[in-house]
Amino acid sequence: MTNFDEQSRPEPPVAGDETATLLGSLERQRATFAWKCGGLDKAGLQATVGASSITLGGLLKHLALVEDNYFSVRLLGRVAASPWDKVDWEADRDWDWHSAADDTPEQLFALWHDAVARSRSAIEEALTGGGLDQLVRFTTWSEPPSLRRILIDLIEEYARHVGHADLIRESVDGLVGEDPPG
Repeated sequence: MTNFDEQSRPEPPVAGDETATLLGSLERQRATFAWKCGGLDKAGLQATVGASSITLGGLLKHLALVEDNYFSVRLLGRVAASPWDKVDWEADRDWDWHSAADDTPEQLFALWHDAVARSRSAIEEALTGGGLDQLVRFTTWSEPPSLRRILIDLIEEYARHVGHADLIRESVDGLVGEDPPG
């Protein structure tokens, strides 16, 4: 169960158990990322900062891929969903980043929101069936990581990309801050 602060933002519990704290932290990162990308048109989602080619649209598509890969493919051992199943990743390892320029803001947000919804469902299914110690079903590592480890990895992935989103969004329209205004 996600806690919310006085502005209806997801907030990890102050003194929750490990699962609630991890999931609360992930939901806070997701919400901050959504705020940083929200309300922009295609040009805003394609803006870059300095020498970097990272865009908010590319971040949306990349994080949708990461959500699906971590929880549907790795955790539950399912086959990759569309559009990931149609990509030749050996030929184009950065497809998620640059192909976002061809997508509308509505397509990018739908892709990300759908991936997050699948992830939430996969996490709930996994927690019901075994808790944080259970090992993922598919891995390229020498030993399979636990659900705990991939939750930490995804929190780290979001935290890094929220930092990128901060810089890009500020360059687009001056939006700054850690949280949406109350």
